[in-house]
Amino acid sequence: MEREAEATGSGGIAAEELDRLLSLRHPNPHAILGAHPTPAGVVVRTFRPGARHVSVIADGAHAWRMGKLDEAGLFEVTIGGRHEPFPYELRVQYGGGEVVTVRDPYAFPPAIGELDLHLWNEGRHQRIYEKLGAHPCEIDGVAGVAFAVWAPNARGVSVVGDFNEWDGRPHMMRELGSSGVWEIFIPGLGPGPRYKFEIRAWTGNLTLKADPFAAAAEVPPATASIIHRSAYQFGDGEWLATRARHDALRSPLSIYEVHLGSWRRVPEEGNRPLSYREIAPLLADYAHDMGFTHVELLPVMEHPFAGSWGYQVTGYFAPTARWGGPDDFKYLVDHLHRRGIGVILDWVPAHFPTDAFALGRFDGTALFEHLDARKGFHPEWDTYIFNFGRNEVRNFLIANALYWLDEYHADGLRVDAVASMLYLDYARRNGEWIPNAYGGREDLEAIDFIKALNETVYANHPGVMMIAEESTDWPAVSRPTYLGGLGFGFKWDMGWMHDTLDYFAKDPIYRRYHQRDVTFGFLYAWTENFILPLSHDEVVHGKRSMLSKMPGDRWRQFANLRALYGYMWARPGKKMLFMGGEFGQWREWNHDESLDWNLLEQPEHRQLQDLVRELNRIYRAEPALWEADADPAGFHFVDADNADDNVIAFIRIAPKSGRRVLCICNFSPVVRNGYRVGAPAAGVCREILNTDSAYFGGGNVGNGGAIATAPVPHHGFEHSLELTLPPLATLWIELPRG
Repeated sequence: MEREAEATGSGGIAAEELDRLLSLRHPNPHAILGAHPTPAGVVVRTFRPGARHVSVIADGAHAWRMGKLDEAGLFEVTIGGRHEPFPYELRVQYGGGEVVTVRDPYAFPPAIGELDLHLWNEGRHQRIYEKLGAHPCEIDGVAGVAFAVWAPNARGVSVVGDFNEWDGRPHMMRELGSSGVWEIFIPGLGPGPRYKFEIRAWTGNLTLKADPFAAAAEVPPATASIIHRSAYQFGDGEWLATRARHDALRSPLSIYEVHLGSWRRVPEEGNRPLSYREIAPLLADYAHDMGFTHVELLPVMEHPFAGSWGYQVTGYFAPTARWGGPDDFKYLVDHLHRRGIGVILDWVPAHFPTDAFALGRFDGTALFEHLDARKGFHPEWDTYIFNFGRNEVRNFLIANALYWLDEYHADGLRVDAVASMLYLDYARRNGEWIPNAYGGREDLEAIDFIKALNETVYANHPGVMMIAEESTDWPAVSRPTYLGGLGFGFKWDMGWMHDTLDYFAKDPIYRRYHQRDVTFGFLYAWTENFILPLSHDEVVHGKRSMLSKMPGDRWRQFANLRALYGYMWARPGKKMLFMGGEFGQWREWNHDESLDWNLLEQPEHRQLQDLVRELNRIYRAEPALWEADADPAGFHFVDADNADDNVIAFIRIAPKSGRRVLCICNFSPVVRNGYRVGAPAAGVCREILNTDSAYFGGGNVGNGGAIATAPVPHHGFEHSLELTLPPLATLWIELPRG
């Protein structure tokens, strides 16, 4: 038989403490609420706004009626005869007659330990994402969700959500010492509900913030975080084991850059994008068929504005909900791995948007960003800049990088906008930036962060790739930190991209005056580990698509693009091509529309696609084209100076085997008969690629597949080949080993 007992006292709460509690400004509500031993017994207090009666239930039978200390909803009872806290429930009757029985959130210890807090404050907690955020777990055998958030300058923090009618009063959080971390465990809660943190700033402002560590979020434009627990089991163990032994620098690397929301859509269903699970088999099969080794995904981290393409991140730990949930995205990565395709993710640690619900002014102060706009605000993108000098901010970002590698099995990160991180005066005029301690323009804190990032990633994940989008001549970007470098594995060759596209945009009659555009890059080709990027940035904002950049009539446009691709795939450096470029999309890329796959009904587009497939096939099979990308020993220039004919010729070499491939490019629309080019050894040479082949939509001018060398010295060699060079075309010729 349940018995009721009235409260026997108030427990002596000081008026000031009571005021801070009831106004949701108390740094440690657990010190008042919950169960507390006293000489008279155990005092239990709870704050239940709207409740008419509350009772404490223990041992499954005994109940003690609580007295109301304050009309705001503060209840208390002293239970005599007990001197230690004990498990109990609260039976709450609300004004409408509803009765609920719950465990008290203020009866549980923190789920985050002192060592976690220490490492976080020092910037050294590599798996802090397992502690901060919202985590379904058990404490003292009771299931619930542990919430924790870093807000060191807040006056009060509550977690609000579907489970408490978005009311901050029932679930006020406590600050753990001087760590700046606030936490609460809510028993009985599980995955699925939406939530945010209600933060009271010292200015008096009240804001609702999405969880910086949320593993899932609502579909934009909604902005709440979602409690998530993954149930996905990866099946890519063999892929990961092989990857750990893989040397990407000395292997073929051909990347297909993809925006998931616009690769393919479903016009019959309102032009909706494919989900992660829908796109998985289609993208995997396509990338495999086309011979790409990897796909690189434009940022999948949650972002409110689709027009940012993912580069304005608000949810660093959550894949965007536009195309499915976290486990759906894991399925996509897993499926690609099982088909032999690696996954590189674009990652944005340089800046973040100013949206009020996200990281900006998170606890009412400049927490993740610099306060001074000369360091903390990006004038070109209207975004905040991370404060790389703050331990916790560095920890947030490095742990986030590890998170995508650990939890989602990504094979690499392409780090966006590295140049904007390196220079304090990036996109700023005189007087708008603050020099470093030595009076220079280099951001020393960002440099230290980048080095620590790369060291940590490579130490934890052998075989992954860290790729820098760095558009300046900063030295040693892709050199190890112990040699004075930034520690990336690869760097985008933006100079090659700009020079090459400038050259190919010109009518061939003018190219003789711009030979430097296709030869200059060889002067620095081995100073970094380069990737040759024809990326999304080159087919938007009036820059035109790859095909429409090419000059001349329709036939010449296709021929120029085929010649460019043949040259690019033979040149030192790994390869990257943005979606649509492989079949000759005419329109600029539009993130709200599907690629124009219907173009493949036309022969020229299908034949261009066939060329890219063949380029990848030969490239992956021929070590001379990738074994020594970053080594001058893998390259020999044969003819760099024939500007009048718009011709260049070079040899790619595999030092281990001595395999050699001659690449000769005729970037003029004129057939060149009897063109002599030097050869390093005598023998029969095989024409393994001709971009003018009729199979690829060309005029079928060539050399019949095999050419014998002649003992005619040329280009510094004792032997030479007499070739027919097709117009606007690239030839690959397998040379005999000497």
